Formats: sequence, C-alpha cells, structure tokens
Amino acid sequence: MPTEHSVTDLITLLAQKKVSSVELTQAYLDKIQNLSPPSTPDIMDPADKPRGVENKPRGVEGRQPSSLNAFIHVNPEASLAEAKHADSLRQKHLHSVLTGIPLAHKDIFCTTEMPTTCGSKMLENYISPFDATIVSKLKQHGMVTLGKTNMDEFAMGSSNENSYFGPALNPWDTTKVPGGSSGGSAIAIAAGLAPIATGSDTGGSVRQPAAFCNISGLKPTYGLISRFGMVAYASSLDQAGIMGQSVEDISYLLEAMAGFDPKDSTSAEKPIPAYSAELKNNPNSLKIGLPRCYFNPAVAPAIQQAIQEAIKVYEGLGAEIIELDFTLLDLWVPCYYVIACAEASSNLARFDGLRYGHRSQNMSSLEALITSSRSEGFGLEVKRRILTGTHVLSAGYFDAYYLQALKIRRLIQQEFIQAFKKVDIILGPTTPTTAFTLGEKTIDPILNYLADIFTVPVNLIGFPAISIPAGFDGPMPIGMQLIGSAFNETTLLNTAHRYQQVTDSHRKKPGQLS
Repeated sequence: MPTEHSVTDLITLLAQKKVSSVELTQAYLDKIQNLSPPSTPDIMDPADKPRGVENKPRGVEGRQPSSLNAFIHVNPEASLAEAKHADSLRQKHLHSVLTGIPLAHKDIFCTTEMPTTCGSKMLENYISPFDATIVSKLKQHGMVTLGKTNMDEFAMGSSNENSYFGPALNPWDTTKVPGGSSGGSAIAIAAGLAPIATGSDTGGSVRQPAAFCNISGLKPTYGLISRFGMVAYASSLDQAGIMGQSVEDISYLLEAMAGFDPKDSTSAEKPIPAYSAELKNNPNSLKIGLPRCYFNPAVAPAIQQAIQEAIKVYEGLGAEIIELDFTLLDLWVPCYYVIACAEASSNLARFDGLRYGHRSQNMSSLEALITSSRSEGFGLEVKRRILTGTHVLSAGYFDAYYLQALKIRRLIQQEFIQAFKKVDIILGPTTPTTAFTLGEKTIDPILNYLADIFTVPVNLIGFPAISIPAGFDGPMPIGMQLIGSAFNETTLLNTAHRYQQVTDSHRKKPGQLS
C-alpha cells in the first residue's frame, strides 16, 4: 500500500472504505521499520569516555545512523490498537473527518503510551503521567499515533545534530541536515513515513526543517494552540506547530488542535474558523509585502531567484506587491538568543536529578548530585544556552542584556505592526541557504544561529507564519515563508494554498525514495 498519500487523499480513501485505518497504520509502521527504525544512543564504557564528552550524541565522532533516524520511539501495538478503535468508530458513524489518519508527534509533547525524551539523555526513560493537550485533542478525533520523532535536544538547534539519539538525515541527500529542531517530523513526512506530524517552533523549528525537506510547516499565532504538555524551552516564544505535505493538509489538523485551554495560561480565547473550508474563498484583493532586506548577499542567488519567481506567480493571481523596509534586521538574531537563552536557563533549572530525569551516581553531597546530574544529562548545546541565559540574567548584566533585548523586541513588533497596516501578507525566503552538510556548522555555533535570521522575528512578535516549497537549488529544496498578522491564519493559509494550486514543487518527493 502506498504511503505517499496526503491527508486529503486519506480522508477520501477512508470515507470510501477503500482502506482501513489498521491497514494504513501497518503500512506506515512497515515503512518506518525499513527506512527509519528507532535507534538507541551509543553508550561507551565510562572509562573509555574522554573528559568533557559525557553526553556526546551519536554521530559526533563520524558515526552516522544506519537509517534516516527520524523516530526515537514507536509502539506498534499501541498504534494498531488505536487504529482498530478508529475503524470501529467509523463503522458506528461516530467518527470525525480525521478519524483513522496516522500521524507522528515531535518528542517534545508528553504522551502516556510512549516516552517523552526531548532528544535528551536527561529524559531518556521518562514516561509522562498525562498527555499534552494537543495529543489528547487529536486522540479524541480518532487519529493514530505512529511514534515520537527525533529532535534537537530540548528543541535547541537548527540542524537536528544535537539529539542524544544521533543526527537525523535529510532524505533528499543523507549527507545533509534536515533542519531543526523538528527535523524528525520533517523527515517523516518527506520520506513518506507519516502523512502529517506535529512540531514545535521557538525560533523557526517548524519552518526551517520544512524548507530543507520540501514540505509545508505552520507556526501559528502564539496562544492559538495550547502549550500544556509541551516541554518548555523558552515559554514566551514556544508554539506548537504543524508539518504536512500541503497547506490543505495542515488546515485540517489546525482545526482539530486550535482552541482555548484553561490549563495553559497563555492560551487565547478566540473563535476557531473552519480553516479547510476557508481555503476555497479567494480574497478580492491581496497586498503582499516584500522586505528589501531579504535580498542581500547572505541569501543564496538560487533562493532569491525562487522568491522572484513566486512573486510573479502571485502577481499573476492578481496580488499587489508592495516593498517594505525593516531597519532592525541585524538585531533579530541577537535579540532572540538573549531572550531564548534567558528563558531556557530558567525553564531547565527543574532538571536537577532529584525529582525526575537523569540522576547521577555521584551522591557524595547534594551539590555534587545536582551538578553531576546536569553535567551528564545535558548535551553541549543545551549547556551553552543555559550558561548564556544564566549570564544575561545575572545581577551585573540583567539591565545591559536582558532588559535591552525586551525593549528591542517591542520595537521589532511595532515595525511589523506598521507593515501590516500596508499589506495583508509578508513574503520572503524561509532560510538564506538550502540544507547544509552534516557537521558543517557544528564547530561555530554562531553560523548555525544565523540560519534562523528570517524565522526568529515571528516568534518574538507572536505572529503566524508558514513555510511552503518554492522550487529547488539543484537537488535541494527551497522554502518560501509567508507571514500573517496575529490570529489571521485564514488569510495566511489561503494565500499559501493559492500558490500551491498553481505550482507543483510541494508534490515532489526525494528521488532515492520514490
């Protein structure tokens, strides 16, 4: 049974009883086993470990996974039981449109039937006593969980090389990164291991891997989807997102996931439109903003050309293109990393080896236990960001760094608010380059951080954005980002869907897997 069908196709196949959820789920589980069986981290004898690499993830020393390494955990028995239940709901006519559709969850969302590791040794064996709100919502719709996908540890990274379970590999070229931190979810969709998946986006972690793997990835407005049960990295920036083959697929899942949650203090009480139905409504006029700063020498020529071609497509659809000026471009990345690291330092303080998570065997004193547990449990990038965040929050630097970053954040938001008084949508590249080679940017983390330059401002201001395929640079995909105003996902999805109706980049699959 082919596993390249979109969610839209699967809805029809299930409704027409041409396939059962059990058959569908088994087909995906078989493909996962063939192309990306879950793997365990390499464990060296402690005596053989060089000093300072107590939690060195697999792949760092030249070892690469034997598979795409998209999944950290699968539970075939639980998945097939859910599929069987979904089939019974359909037989009793108690189903929703999504009942029986398989999906994958990023391993940052708490689940009771599978471990929630966040790609870290710290939570390697942790099983949550509750489901994240979005997990329980999708269960109520009768969707079937295939497994938990690989990710950068605690969502900190742009390449999925920071996972304790080893780097994930881009199915378009397995020598390239898939992007991060939601790299496993992006691979699962691109390689046909799942029709749709959840992700989280703190600074571009849904949109950047979507661009690198030729899929669509939505970061909704902050507060539209509950964050309850999503392990926190930076609480004012984190947002659950959706990754799929097309905008239409994403719209179905957004309807099911969005909505107010009293368990989440940042959840917004807003009416939820029928996003999938709204895709059929074409606006009479559409104004698209094009920031001049997106076209600079740091952006690969092929990506600039792809964006220019997309502009022509939208002009052909009747859109008006308006040039914009963003004067704070150089401050986007530093502002983001000061705030993100500060919040990470606070959020990750809870992992101390006392209550849950990894506990060191060094119990000579309470201080030694906590220090050793955190040293052994966290990877290099997580330690780097915790230390950075602790520094900017310290008494001598709080005013100089953290407070200044908050002021700049407000200025960035004001600049975007002013832009949206002129336009309906802002268009540009998702990333300045296509997927880079494994290990290429691990030596200098600043190079990795700069890969987020076009995605981080959306998280700082809380607005929605989506990355969709926009062509190729040789064999590697190019992503185009569309940004909307707050809680205006309807216009954002509609604009992206119109592009996909007249282009076919999003339909292309990795050649080696076809």
